[in-house]
Amino acid sequence: MTSVALLGQILDYANRADPYPLYAELRRTPVVRDESGPYLVSTYWEIHSLLHDPRVSSDVRNLAPEAKTAPAIEDPDLPPSFIRLDPPDHDRLRRLIMRTYGPPHAPRRVYGLHGEISGIVSELIDRFEGRDRIDLVDDFSYPFPVTVICRLLGVPQEDEQRFHGWADTVATAVEPLVGTPEEQQAHVRAVREARHQLAEYLSGLIAQRRRAPREDMISALATDRGADESPMSLPEMLSNLTLLLIAGHETTVNLITNGMLTLLRHPDTLKRLRADPDLVIPLVEELLRFEPPVQLLPERTTLDDIEIAGTTIPQGASLWLVPASGNRDPQRFPEPDRFIPDRPDNQHFGFGSGIHNCIGSPLARLEAQAALAELVRRLDNPRLVEDPPPYRHNAVLRGPRHLPIAFDGLSR
Repeated sequence: MTSVALLGQILDYANRADPYPLYAELRRTPVVRDESGPYLVSTYWEIHSLLHDPRVSSDVRNLAPEAKTAPAIEDPDLPPSFIRLDPPDHDRLRRLIMRTYGPPHAPRRVYGLHGEISGIVSELIDRFEGRDRIDLVDDFSYPFPVTVICRLLGVPQEDEQRFHGWADTVATAVEPLVGTPEEQQAHVRAVREARHQLAEYLSGLIAQRRRAPREDMISALATDRGADESPMSLPEMLSNLTLLLIAGHETTVNLITNGMLTLLRHPDTLKRLRADPDLVIPLVEELLRFEPPVQLLPERTTLDDIEIAGTTIPQGASLWLVPASGNRDPQRFPEPDRFIPDRPDNQHFGFGSGIHNCIGSPLARLEAQAALAELVRRLDNPRLVEDPPPYRHNAVLRGPRHLPIAFDGLSR
């Protein structure tokens, strides 16, 4: 087995703008143990196999003691969200959420937002009037998905900014801890405090919705009796609503921002999209492959010894999957480093795969398609002010912190 020291370089902010050469180096050996401890899996078919392997656990409580290298960042007063659990607990909670969110019980929950999403996009772009430069992140990519997820959940409009602040802090919980032990502890305290404030707010909202239900997702969860299985408890509801907030917000910010950055780096594709708006459907799939918002899946572990690609990963080991590397694997995708907006057979890992496949993918697709098509249609001669732009520190949920764009005017 080969041992490498690439994880530290991948997590190093100096490589945030372009981690792909490091992924290419990592793929020379599909499964390696990093010198810092975790096993890294970087090639498409090996990642696919492990995402579908019931011997791979998402529950960090199954990590061997020697594989736990950082202080726990979860709220000790709340249970894990469903993506940090294995069957059967994972399956029960996922079914209960899906009863309120998607087919067959709520098939129009996301589809019914289509008109509202288009209206939010138009309203945000209208605010660019009279300007010749915007920061896409602050002026569009951030306010757009937080508004949508708040409307979906049923958060009052006047409280949306508070959600924005909590989401920023809580999302850093997926980032591996760095710095001195004191800095790590300070980070853990900040995340737990944000989770605590968010949980207090959601508890009040759930109580309100139980007294007076509305046509929103919190009302549906708060009043669901669970059919023939146990309904969600209040602590379970708080953990999973926090997850939905982060998953429905942070990843979509990065998908839209990475998408516009990629289009501005490929002006011929931008022109094609302006002439043919239907191109946005396959184009968003290619973005999810080429610049995925979720680059790494850390904190998996093995429930048994698993032999894969000539390496045995021992039971209880820390396992990191690198889907952004698998998406560029030449053994799966021809010309993997080329952006091909109508690429055929594009079974990427943009939303994961297996039992933890992202339940928010229909909404994220809808948001990205509406946003990119309308931005390209309405911005006259858009161009990058700075390339590469400044990136956020988060290596797991990777995307620009700011994306300054200059333009000559707005179309109606």
